[in-house]
Amino acid sequence: MSNTCELFSRQSDAYRANRPTYDPALFVWLSQQAPDRTLAWDCGCGSGQATVDLARHFERVVGTDVNAQQLAKAEAAANIEYRCEPAEATSLTNASVSLTVVAQALHWFDLDRFYAEVRRVSQPGGQLAVISYNLLQITPELDALVNRLYYDILGPYWAEERKHVEQGYRTLPFPFERIEVPVSALNARWDLTRLLGYLESWSALATYQAIHGRNPLDSLRAQFEAAWGKPGALREVSWPLTVNLGRVA
Repeated sequence: MSNTCELFSRQSDAYRANRPTYDPALFVWLSQQAPDRTLAWDCGCGSGQATVDLARHFERVVGTDVNAQQLAKAEAAANIEYRCEPAEATSLTNASVSLTVVAQALHWFDLDRFYAEVRRVSQPGGQLAVISYNLLQITPELDALVNRLYYDILGPYWAEERKHVEQGYRTLPFPFERIEVPVSALNARWDLTRLLGYLESWSALATYQAIHGRNPLDSLRAQFEAAWGKPGALREVSWPLTVNLGRVA
């Protein structure tokens, strides 16, 4: 496994400020599938985007992550507890969790050990929801610039585990009884500043910058500005979203 603490500590501020947020309707639906709403676990919670969404629907939410810097940026709430713990070995009580959510993090885990932990902490009928999203889409011209940054410039700097996100987790085992999930989307309405901030949050960009001492996005800024058009204009941004939901035996 790659050193995820190092990867995501480098740009924890950008990550917290610029990552997209999920459709609230998805978390409403997930909470309705759970056996009850006593406790949800957001595993690999990072700076807590999904944790806060879960907290609107569950009495208690525990968010766990191995990265203390990310957790320090997470939004607090009365019914949220953040713990700096690995996915594979938590302090959660046996048979206590109604819903476990992993948002854009499963590819970092030791899956055999993590799935064993999910089985340990899940109450009867408990469920596991795994969420991932791949490259964003805006317009053909802007998409081409994003792809150039992602593949041509940053390609060698992505961690090996990133391939699982690109594949929508199709090649990763999911040994639970699958539950059909309604089609969902990850959409935002951003200006160019927010888009560039999001690109700055990419772990591969931070790796490139640490090695070369320069920001690889700088050489593309003028092209992004020209393709975006009117300064301050808002554009629709979307990401292909994959949601796997399973019932834990």
